[in-house]
Amino acid sequence: MKKILAALVATTALAAPAMAADTITEFRIGLLGGENAQDRLNNNECLRAYTEETLGVETKLFAPADYAGVIQGLVGGTLDMAWLGASSYAATYLQDADAVEPVLVKINLDGSYGYHSIGFARKDSGITNLDEMEGKVFGFGDPNSTSGYLIPSIEIPTYKDGITMETGEYFGEVKFTGGHEQTIVAVNNGDIDGGVTWADGQGAWEDGYNSGALRRAVDAGLVDMNDLVQIWKSKPIPEGPIVLRKSLPADVKAKMVALVDGLHEADADCAYGVAAGESLGFDPITHDAYVSIIEARKAKSN
Repeated sequence: MKKILAALVATTALAAPAMAADTITEFRIGLLGGENAQDRLNNNECLRAYTEETLGVETKLFAPADYAGVIQGLVGGTLDMAWLGASSYAATYLQDADAVEPVLVKINLDGSYGYHSIGFARKDSGITNLDEMEGKVFGFGDPNSTSGYLIPSIEIPTYKDGITMETGEYFGEVKFTGGHEQTIVAVNNGDIDGGVTWADGQGAWEDGYNSGALRRAVDAGLVDMNDLVQIWKSKPIPEGPIVLRKSLPADVKAKMVALVDGLHEADADCAYGVAAGESLGFDPITHDAYVSIIEARKAKSN
């Protein structure tokens, strides 16, 4: 924590004169859907405690049932910070370009900040690729998810002629499960035949890769990856940003950037929970990294 506080002092000293931190009375962190609410709260409790200590105000975690709850909280100003997927950031930006600003992004163990949408099925189903999913039930997570909907809904139809996202035209049925964890559990239980979720695509399949929803599910004891098989993988997707409400006082933003940027070095266990697995922590990012996702989202809505 000493290193974090040193970083805070240095960063704040460089910041432009701004309103004092005591102009906020509480700080509210939104936790994007994708796993059950209690696990999200548990994984981010250390961040909540560090934030409360750093800012000197009560800090609360909010875990809405779906992605839209966090997006609307940011647009409406009832949330101050969140780690969004790229598509969720695009949705927030398209609703109000002045609502939030991206400040940090998770860095993989190889130094990259990309990840993948991963298509998967049960190994005992005999399904090994999308060709064998014809007529089967396919699951997406949340309509505002990048890897759980936006990117696979664009890329999968290019896999081969005839694949569409319409129920009955290639897949026997297309379902929204509600989130990444729900998709993983539904496939594992045999409720759907295949689906998509997110992972960095690095490390061992048996571990659920190094980070992502599969790794979360393994850590939670929900699945044994030996029971599942990968059937599709997207092109690299830019990891979603940690965003802060633009109207926050400048010194508050500077302190939060320094806190999260130094979290991996100060408390690796906390960073593991916040980052959904193994990572090198967080590095600065800007809006420009997400222009292509914003355009893809706009095109999808037309």
